[in-house]
Amino acid sequence: MDVLMKGFSMAKEGVVAAAEKTKAGVEEAAAKTKEGVMYMGEKTKQGVAGGVNLVSNRTTDQAGIVGDGTVAAANDLSGQTVQGVENVAAASGLNPAEYQGGMEQGGEGGEGY
Repeated sequence: MDVLMKGFSMAKEGVVAAAEKTKAGVEEAAAKTKEGVMYMGEKTKQGVAGGVNLVSNRTTDQAGIVGDGTVAAANDLSGQTVQGVENVAAASGLNPAEYQGGMEQGGEGGEGY
């Protein structure tokens, strides 16, 4: 009977030791899993922030391009308008030389009439 008791006691100790090691292994695996999840969460957060910054920068760049195009178009339109007014004046027989000496030369607006 002592032999059986000793055998069961040794088996019990073996099971307890295996359970302790299993518990330690599970705890270690859980810690590493948590570490991995936290790492992935941080990288995902950085990726989202980077994506938002990229979209913001591209939007700003596009707004600048649109703004530059708008200014260029406005300049072109004003240049064409001036050219059109000059053409109308020339077609109507107005002589711009008659009207020079106005404000450009420091006089008052009606000089030269």
